[in-house]
Amino acid sequence: MFKKILVALDHSPRDAVLLSYVRQLAALTRAEILLLHVSTGWKAQWQSDLNLADSEEIHEDRAYLDRIQADLHGQGFTARARHAAGNPADEILKAAREEHCDLIAMAIHGHRLLSDVIYGSTITKVRHAAATPIFLVRAGEQDSPPLAPRDEGDQC
Repeated sequence: MFKKILVALDHSPRDAVLLSYVRQLAALTRAEILLLHVSTGWKAQWQSDLNLADSEEIHEDRAYLDRIQADLHGQGFTARARHAAGNPADEILKAAREEHCDLIAMAIHGHRLLSDVIYGSTITKVRHAAATPIFLVRAGEQDSPPLAPRDEGDQC
């Protein structure tokens, strides 16, 4: 069914909720997990154009991806991390295309009204432009990951 799942992480507590679902899906399908985080700070946006050194944001984001990747490996999953900088929607679509992903997993933030216009633009653009199926998980700040521990006998 799914061979490679792109997981768009936003370096927030919502990632834990999203990853809890992705782990369950990847265990069922034996899919590879591709972790993607897009740095969006000023320096990240202009780094290549202005030949800037990595910012603290970029260092923190890469370390965050490395920690999650190592955690997934420790749980028996095949996982890789990919860092990008720029527009999140564009980079998610680009990575899904270049990496031949079968599914894009993203967290829905659960905003309301004006916040949907401001913060929902990434999901809206990905949803309209992706040729790949999209798996959306509602993961508001108040949500906690579902309790579904991985069986030690599972092999991925």
